[in-house]
Amino acid sequence: MQSQSKKFQSRSSILESQYGRKEKFHMLTSSTHSNNSSTKVPVFVMLPLDTISIGGNMNKPRAMNASLMALKSAGVEGVMVDCWWGLVEKDGPLKYNWEGYDELVKMVQANGLKLQVVMSFHQCGGNVGDSCSIPLPPWVLEEISKNPDLVYTDRSGRRNPEYISLGCDQLPVLRGRTPIQVYTDYMRSFRERFKNYLGDVIVEIQVGMGPCGELRYPSYPESNGTWRFPGIGEFQCYDKYMKASLAASADAMGNESWGRVQPVSRGNWFFKKDGTWNSEYGQFFLEWYSRKLLEHGDTILASAEGIFKGTSCKLSGKVAGIHWHYNTRSHAAELTAGYYNTRNKDGYLPIARMFAKRGVVFNFTCMEMRDGEQPHSANCSPEGLVRQVKNVTRNVGVELAGENALERYDGGGYAQVLSTSRADSGNGLSAFTYLRLNKRLFEPENWRNLVEFVKNMSEGGNTRLPDCDSSRTDLYVRFVKQSNAKKTAEVAVV
Repeated sequence: MQSQSKKFQSRSSILESQYGRKEKFHMLTSSTHSNNSSTKVPVFVMLPLDTISIGGNMNKPRAMNASLMALKSAGVEGVMVDCWWGLVEKDGPLKYNWEGYDELVKMVQANGLKLQVVMSFHQCGGNVGDSCSIPLPPWVLEEISKNPDLVYTDRSGRRNPEYISLGCDQLPVLRGRTPIQVYTDYMRSFRERFKNYLGDVIVEIQVGMGPCGELRYPSYPESNGTWRFPGIGEFQCYDKYMKASLAASADAMGNESWGRVQPVSRGNWFFKKDGTWNSEYGQFFLEWYSRKLLEHGDTILASAEGIFKGTSCKLSGKVAGIHWHYNTRSHAAELTAGYYNTRNKDGYLPIARMFAKRGVVFNFTCMEMRDGEQPHSANCSPEGLVRQVKNVTRNVGVELAGENALERYDGGGYAQVLSTSRADSGNGLSAFTYLRLNKRLFEPENWRNLVEFVKNMSEGGNTRLPDCDSSRTDLYVRFVKQSNAKKTAEVAVV
């Protein structure tokens, strides 16, 4: 066992040299890199998920134009849109339809706004806030039907069609191309089609790296009741490609049996106070699981870096704000998502270092949440999580941008964003993207709150935090399920 331990320590040293040394987040040192707290923070607004129709055209173009005019009058910097893989490459490999997006880009330009574009290689549907269904391209789904191991799988054998498993990143499983090659070809096609707008109208490319466009595993899918807040989720390493990688890693460690052990046992003993997560095997497994995710993100971002180099367009990557169970030792919900973040280990430092290496903006969610709004039983701390990420990104020197995780229209939510946008306690935000444009946003009180928020952000976020949430909205993940019947109406622009 001693020789195995030495091998493990050696392996850990290699990882640290590649993605950054280990540091406990409780002991982060100060840095000279920070944003001025009085600096303007530009505000963008996310467009509806179904801005482009299944047929590839813009939905409700006249209403969209009116909405863009209103946003411009409110002082908004620009908007964000998902470029869905399932829409653009729907008709077959390398057959791209950018027509609807071309119409949108020109409309955004005509209204004097900027555009953030998300390379959305994931399915829309089955997660918090998803209000429509846009599956992966039909020809990709055909390949998945022939080989179900192409998608993530949990220990119960449940397959998740949201995103292609990173276990087959380098295998030609998509009609002769690897998933990485498919993503690369897609981004290259986008660059060629919109090269005259890059850096001018299109100011940011957010590179999708997982479900919901986030660099993570789909550990907490809401579809079919698989997961409910505040569940810890499930490890996604049971497709044949991930299992083969785990076995190979265990063999390299000199402990073949570790490649066959299930990381979660009955009763979730893995995550108990002194559970398996804190054992030598647990450390081995979590290092492997999080490393695979880092390598996946780095490979895609390397391609994006090469494609968009010289376009004056920022690149960004999104990291999920998994704040539930944050106040426990193991941080179980973060572990299953691929963030090896525990009370003793900083899981966001290697991600920030990787983003810094590629010159990528670190985009983070849950900027609007406060600890006191969360259910006590869930051990939540969105404020603690945001502080950790702000400190990590500041110390590494990577740009930080933010989003709200849930729809909020009240003064309390906006004020929390204003507070977290400042550099007083860590890295200040370089931009904020508000979720999302819909009919509710244009209700008189909600619109007044947005206009005031944008004005405050332009003045450096100097404001007082309201004592309460004036809109009486539910403030954690389950609020999305209040009324399925209203979902379609809520994302329609006026």
